[in-house]
Amino acid sequence: MTPARPAGADPVTGPGTASVTRALPVPADVAWRALTDARRHTAWVPMTRVRTDGPPRLGTRVVAVSGPGARRGWPGLVDRMVVTRYVPPGDAPGVAVFTKRGPLLLGSSTVTVLATSPTTCRVTWSEHVPLAGPLPGALTARLTAPVLGAMLRVVLRRAAGDLTTR
Repeated sequence: MTPARPAGADPVTGPGTASVTRALPVPADVAWRALTDARRHTAWVPMTRVRTDGPPRLGTRVVAVSGPGARRGWPGLVDRMVVTRYVPPGDAPGVAVFTKRGPLLLGSSTVTVLATSPTTCRVTWSEHVPLAGPLPGALTARLTAPVLGAMLRVVLRRAAGDLTTR
């Protein structure tokens, strides 16, 4: 099992971390509000339904269920998360960390939004997801990273399309 990281710790990077960066033609605060609001993720994350206990803020709980019939209410892979860092963009990039609480998925998901001009921004979404169980977390994170990288490319493409057509 991967050791717990302190709440609000800096995001994990390196081997076993999937990370996708995309420039968006919207202001940083617009991208921030949309991308950190997990209630919007059902529209962007393939085969996933999402439930939260409210708007994004420190301590918000999120439960995502993924699988072929998840959007129709069927069971699937459960991803329980808590927002452990929520710092909107300003003079520095905005950073939101969703810490995964199992039962199978551990680690974190991090959304970083950096203003590149008053009307544009750069978003980086990273996932470091070791699996609970007998195998070492570093190994399982390396196994999940390619799948998560593909998923993140889809998510940011869909989010960009959604945000630029509004």
